[in-house]
Amino acid sequence: MVRSETSVVPSRIANETELIQTYLAPLAAGYAGAFGLADDAALISPEPGMELVISTDPVIAGVHFFATDAPDDIAWKALAVNVSDLAAKGARPFAYTMALAFPDMPERAWMEQFRGGLAKAQTAFGCHLIGGDTDKTSGPLSISITVLGSVPKGQIVRRSGAKAGDHVFVSGTIGDSALGLRLRRDNPNWGSSLKSDEAAFLLDRYLRPQPRVQLGPLLPDYASASLDISDGLLKDVRRLASDLSLTIAFDAIPLSPAAKAALKSDVAVRDVILSGGDDYELVFAVPASRLASFRAAIKSVLFPVTEIGILEPGSGVAVVLSSGVVIPANDGGYDHFSIR
Repeated sequence: MVRSETSVVPSRIANETELIQTYLAPLAAGYAGAFGLADDAALISPEPGMELVISTDPVIAGVHFFATDAPDDIAWKALAVNVSDLAAKGARPFAYTMALAFPDMPERAWMEQFRGGLAKAQTAFGCHLIGGDTDKTSGPLSISITVLGSVPKGQIVRRSGAKAGDHVFVSGTIGDSALGLRLRRDNPNWGSSLKSDEAAFLLDRYLRPQPRVQLGPLLPDYASASLDISDGLLKDVRRLASDLSLTIAFDAIPLSPAAKAALKSDVAVRDVILSGGDDYELVFAVPASRLASFRAAIKSVLFPVTEIGILEPGSGVAVVLSSGVVIPANDGGYDHFSIR
């Protein structure tokens, strides 16, 4: 009797060709200039009257995400943090390139989940993969994405340009992601007072930031300056204010019910909200002359857009508590090269 041999398919991807053609090329479907990732470069044809806006923001295991995070969450975040920069410039994303550097060839199951996360993210944000590269590294997993968007000619919104009298707004709610990071670190001394749905909300905000692609294209018509909040509210507001002054009532900062619950049980959460970073919300300035039309335009936006103060002559950013105590903005906020 002849025993039949059962072949076992290796769990790891065999080679770079399989990695690209099986898992990445499908993400390029629908963008003709990507050539199915079968060429050495992509072709981009800007629409008439539009300019290209380009941003690159790499994410690295152990720095921007945990190596043990779910592959689809890692993929979502890698694309989302780049798209957020484009939204702040008033641009609509349409394409991105990606350079992947792996310490070892990934397992097929991991790569399939990663591809699935990218597919959902690029569908949500309105863009396609059009090129990039894969490589091996002696370091941790590195994902470098360059995202391309378009904005009407001459209408990009810079981070500089705000004037005294401009009203400052933020999108969404602030501090959730930094609190989610605390939970992700599995700190046994924090978060026990939160309900399960509150903890789940904060963790999701850390794992899957939501770039405000619906708001971004409105900014060229109304905003004098804009950037996304990636390094902490106070640090990024200082960048927006530049050589102007801004006083923020802490109670004016939009907080989620989960963040409010965390703050109620731990006053130290206030500092996390102000300086924690990773929100990927937008902070921007609107001149008083455009305020009424801006408020009308954002009625269709599906998330909160909240005014937090008015820029004045002078310099410095401060937060005022309901007690009247003033908290001056310090040098807090995220910095890749600071010792923490």
